[in-house]
Amino acid sequence: MANPITPAEIRQRLLAREETALFDLREEAVFATGHPLFAAQLPPRRIEVEIASRVPRKDCCIIVYDDGEGLTGGAIETLERLGYSDVRLLTGGLGAWREAGYELFEDVNSYSKAFGELVEHRRHTPSLSAEEVQTLIDEGADIAILDARRFDEYATMSIPTGRSAPGAELVVRAPAAAPDPQTLVIVNCAGRTRSIIGAQSLINFGLPNKVHALRNGTIGWTLARQKLATGQSGVAPQVDEGSLDAACTRAREVAYRAGVRRVTPEEARALAVPDRTLYCFDVRQPEPYAAGHIPGFRNAPGGQLVQETDMVAPVRGARILLADDLGPRADMTASWLAQMGWDVYVLDGGFDGPLETGSGNAPPPRGPEGRYKRPYEGTDNPQAAMQAYLDWEYGLVDQLARDGTHGFFVI
Repeated sequence: MANPITPAEIRQRLLAREETALFDLREEAVFATGHPLFAAQLPPRRIEVEIASRVPRKDCCIIVYDDGEGLTGGAIETLERLGYSDVRLLTGGLGAWREAGYELFEDVNSYSKAFGELVEHRRHTPSLSAEEVQTLIDEGADIAILDARRFDEYATMSIPTGRSAPGAELVVRAPAAAPDPQTLVIVNCAGRTRSIIGAQSLINFGLPNKVHALRNGTIGWTLARQKLATGQSGVAPQVDEGSLDAACTRAREVAYRAGVRRVTPEEARALAVPDRTLYCFDVRQPEPYAAGHIPGFRNAPGGQLVQETDMVAPVRGARILLADDLGPRADMTASWLAQMGWDVYVLDGGFDGPLETGSGNAPPPRGPEGRYKRPYEGTDNPQAAMQAYLDWEYGLVDQLARDGTHGFFVI
């Protein structure tokens, strides 16, 4: 039988950074209508498939809730049967959270998106409108458009002339994609977050070029009634060996400023203690990961890890250890996770020992059941939904301030 826990007690745990996995048991489409900032979504039908990777420590505090749908009893029974010993039930469910006057955040990956808005608010990340970028393309200006999304998203629909450079890849690809410091670099995603984080990554990294985000991404492009390209396959080149040392130095300096610590494989063993959750992620793209990765490290490409932290690392207060055979991708990813309040480390080396091949032990992907249709996905979204999504993102900084539990900082 799960122990009860009140909204105030959950808030206290989050403020104290005690390890807490707060799970909303409703389907994703319903979850997206409103949930606590650090809640992660986990429908009961996916518990047995996902829980081992998402909550690796069996005595971690797991809190479950619904909004009166009657989902908690079966979920608690499943978790306890699987050996989880500290399962708790939010007394009164989501209704009690509302009644306590605490904030509810819409959409998915909400705290990562809120963090992105805070970064833009604090650093005034430069951006260009869709109309301004279209004019530059039409004029044949010296620009390099880099798409920070997953490659499959880029191939589905993208900015004309843009090339793929997903997330953390930007720091090892932008210097080669725009070797002339006079070339204007423009980073885009579908909405706002990955554009902002990607552009600010290159600014923090010290890329000599002027760097701007595409304001509002492909949503803004569509709302401006400009045509998106489909089926593009261009991939930004990676820096050569001669430039890699400089990229490593710059990225490491950014990580150091954010308070990231580096550990050798021997030192990393000391992080794996029974009373702390440790997530080990390889931040490279899926193909090099499958070709050879350090045993025990799951694939979580850097940009997506920052965007979807609640999905792969729902235990707030846990430790995160990142690996990358080049180095800069892990350093830049770690710099953002540290600013998001994570206790994060970068593994120094580790790729010279025995490596595993294949896709690792990631749970099978979810199907369409209960899925929330993102307003920034695909090419057939209503304009009103896209505009409403942007309006929601604009309000996230104020909502973070009202909530008060995030612990974010911006270097």
